[in-house]
Amino acid sequence: MIKRLGHSVREFKKYALVSPVLVAIETFIETFIPYLMAGMIDKGIIPGNLGYIEKMGLFMLIGAFISLAGGAGASWYSSLASAGFAKNLRHDLYYHIQDFSFADYDHFSTSSIVVRLTTDIMNIQQAFQMLVRAAARAPLMLIFSIVMAFTVDAQMALVFVVSVPAMAIGLTIIIALGRPLFKQVYQRYDGLNRVVRENLRGIRVVKTYNRAAVENKKEARAASRIFNVFSKAERILQLNMPIMQFVMYSTLLFLAWFGAKRIVAGTMQPGQLVSLLAYAMSVLMSLNILSNVFNQMTISLASAQRIDEVLTYKSTLTNPRDALTAVPSGEIEFKNVDFGYEDDHVTRLHDINLHIHSGETIGIIGETGSGKSTLVSLIPRLYDVNKGQVKVGGENVIYYDIRTLRDNVAMVLQQNVLFSGTIAENLRWGDENATDEQLVHAAKLAQADDFIRSLPAGYDTYIEQGGSNVSGGQKQRLTIARALLKHPQILILDDSTSAVDTHTDSLIQKAFREELPHMTKLIIAQRISSVQNADRIIVLQAGRIEAVGTHAQLLAKDALYQEIYHSQVKGEETDAKN
Repeated sequence: MIKRLGHSVREFKKYALVSPVLVAIETFIETFIPYLMAGMIDKGIIPGNLGYIEKMGLFMLIGAFISLAGGAGASWYSSLASAGFAKNLRHDLYYHIQDFSFADYDHFSTSSIVVRLTTDIMNIQQAFQMLVRAAARAPLMLIFSIVMAFTVDAQMALVFVVSVPAMAIGLTIIIALGRPLFKQVYQRYDGLNRVVRENLRGIRVVKTYNRAAVENKKEARAASRIFNVFSKAERILQLNMPIMQFVMYSTLLFLAWFGAKRIVAGTMQPGQLVSLLAYAMSVLMSLNILSNVFNQMTISLASAQRIDEVLTYKSTLTNPRDALTAVPSGEIEFKNVDFGYEDDHVTRLHDINLHIHSGETIGIIGETGSGKSTLVSLIPRLYDVNKGQVKVGGENVIYYDIRTLRDNVAMVLQQNVLFSGTIAENLRWGDENATDEQLVHAAKLAQADDFIRSLPAGYDTYIEQGGSNVSGGQKQRLTIARALLKHPQILILDDSTSAVDTHTDSLIQKAFREELPHMTKLIIAQRISSVQNADRIIVLQAGRIEAVGTHAQLLAKDALYQEIYHSQVKGEETDAKN
């Protein structure tokens, strides 16, 4: 795991290596200064040797400036290295999830991925900066201080042989108890993120139904679950401070007591005791720094494992070797297809056998939950089948290069999404090199050109995030135009005209018949009027093909189609009377 995450340091590795070198310089001089101070006291201050005092004072001043420069440089480079590491890690994680299938996103959940890209990476960034700065400083300070303490007085320095292991054992126990709790914390962050995302995305519904109080309770429950675990983990980690203070003050008392006795006995100089006390403070300070490092490492280890889980996850969707890079036609074939989503373990499609000729217009209709969207999602490999084959242009879709396949299968999803930017920028998602004339032509086919031109800035009108400043019907027409700009072999409209009035819907279907005769078109619809002119209509029920035929054929022989048709006709007649 460490090696995989460390790969993201890349071009910032030199900064990460320079920082510990500067830390070593800073720490060595910092621990050498008390040694000079001992000499200044014993050989300068006590005997009154002013020249020696000035000489030692000058050395200490120069050393302090060098140490300061080393510390400042180490902080600069460690900050640069950690920020760069986080940037690269976020890039690597984000690019990795771009290759995920819909099933992979279902496996992790969107909210969990967002937390990993934000909170978890921030934790790792802080840990990395601490690693190349504080984690290098603390052991060096510990080693240098102990070595210098033994140089000053080996007998008194033996106290560190007891105090250092005692502190290390205490820290080890604390980390072992705290680490599992932090893993729970970030799992509960996922839950809070999910609640907040749902609330903000559905804020209009929340306000309309006066459900703010209910949503507040959901957020409070999610926040409380984080608080309960996080506070328990923090209480455990905070035990390191009293342990550290107990060891530190016990060591200082020992040195002060026995050092004073030895000075009185004449076996030790006052300067030596001062330097030993300074080294004791340095040793215990380094242990305190190490405890903080271990605390941060404990927190970040849970984050590192969560990020590594995503980075090492093998997507269920992969490009084959020697992938096909051309789709010869819009012919589609389903052969003995079964499919079920990973999370619910229910087979949603059963033994689907269907052949669609290139250029055909196919309507798909059925009750809610009958598997309409699931069926068409298999064509561009948003999901892979559990059994059987889906063929496009005579070849199994798993043999195509994914980019090639999806460039030739344009799909307008149920949940239409527009991005922040102008209308023209959104349309060019279909073809980034599309000319203005091509934009207009696609918009006209989707019956969007008129309303676009009615806007003050026309095609340069700015779309707010999620398309909140356009109506549902306008959003649908824009996403249809965007799909048409791909010039695909196959166009799939997944209930993509549900918010469009019947007149506009009929104009869109007419434009498709007249302007796009060679494109295979699959139209999922709730309204029979949207598909009744299709070459064939597929009726789905409970994941199975109930019937296939023209509007007239189905109206004559299929009971489910008749039921849907008559209920809609009756509804239209009632609306007309009202």
